[in-house]
Amino acid sequence: MAHIEKRLRGSKVTYRARYRDPAGREHSKTFTRRVDAERFVVEVEHAKSRGAWVDPTLGRITFAAWLDQWWATTTNLRESTQARDEASLRVHAIPRFGRIPLAAIRQIDVRAWVADLAGQGLKPATVVKAYQLFGKVMAAAVDAGIIAQSPCRRIPLPKVEQDEKRFLTPAEIARLASVIAPRFRALVLVGAYGGLRIGELAGLRRGRTDTARGTVTVLEIATDVRGRLAFGPPKTRAARRTVSLPAPVADELKHHLATYAEPDPDALVFPAAKGSALRATNFRRRTWRPAVRAAELDDLRIHDLRHTAVALWIAAGASPKEVARRAGHTSVKTVLDVYGHLYAEADVALRERLEAMFVPVVAARPTDSCGPSAAQGSTRYPQKPSDREGKPGLTSENREWACQDLNLGPRPYQGRALTA
Repeated sequence: MAHIEKRLRGSKVTYRARYRDPAGREHSKTFTRRVDAERFVVEVEHAKSRGAWVDPTLGRITFAAWLDQWWATTTNLRESTQARDEASLRVHAIPRFGRIPLAAIRQIDVRAWVADLAGQGLKPATVVKAYQLFGKVMAAAVDAGIIAQSPCRRIPLPKVEQDEKRFLTPAEIARLASVIAPRFRALVLVGAYGGLRIGELAGLRRGRTDTARGTVTVLEIATDVRGRLAFGPPKTRAARRTVSLPAPVADELKHHLATYAEPDPDALVFPAAKGSALRATNFRRRTWRPAVRAAELDDLRIHDLRHTAVALWIAAGASPKEVARRAGHTSVKTVLDVYGHLYAEADVALRERLEAMFVPVVAARPTDSCGPSAAQGSTRYPQKPSDREGKPGLTSENREWACQDLNLGPRPYQGRALTA
């Protein structure tokens, strides 16, 4: 049971709170006021009863040391993702928190760190990503019983706005394909009309193309990780997909396969100039940028081919669900968040097509009107005329009777009915 000891050293009075942890080991903490010691004891006993007590000595581990332990036990990340996350934490979090014990990192410290990153002029997305990774590491410390709660609570973050996407017109696609090295002409067309990422293009194999049907199947990607090329499956199940290509693009791909690719089904469709696997970094520097300058499309990124493909699909009338499937997105929400403004433009085109289909309404003939005729305008309760024998269907007289509103309420008061 926890208790408090009063201690006197010279003229200084202190209060030591002593308690045992769930394993029976004794701990103590000293306070200058008895009320603080009593409050601490109550909190400790309450935490023990809820199973939330944390050994305060564990929180002395520094953030850098805990991060090393955390990486050693993290197994659910792709190699390229881990390399990216390690770089973000190394650049943004380690300089600020690396030598600080986990238990000493306060919420206000994290808040000040985020504000400092934003004040350095970093993009909001970079700041948010760094905070998310830091919060993930601190949450793992809570799960491991090292600290009682994470300091990443209610931290104001900069708002991430969607960047303006760049799209090429079909004429610009053709211009870029005409000036790039001939062995990469098909890569430009497949990227711009099929929407494949650069890693998916680099990992595409001959056996997963069908030029007769005009399709390519994405089952593998190639990524450059720390200077080493790694092959593996796409990140999500939705990214494993088959994409159809326009016939001219399929014909160009067929010519490319016959000219530049090995006949083996496992051969890469888009190898580098010397036959090795395509590295995005080298391709960007040696081939892409010179071609972009020659086509007068300055600052065009390889990934902009994918944005171009989505824009073309939407212009061709593809629904958000169709775009999500072709692009390999797991959710339609992603399509609407990134490309929703394009659907507003497509809606204008849809409206124009509907207007072209519209047939004007011809003015109705007076005899078809259900308005009362001049002869019946003063009749409150018209009586149905007798059908003319031998004349099937409605006569003009019957038609006018049928158009009258017979739901006219009760008959007006007739005094003679009461005096008779």
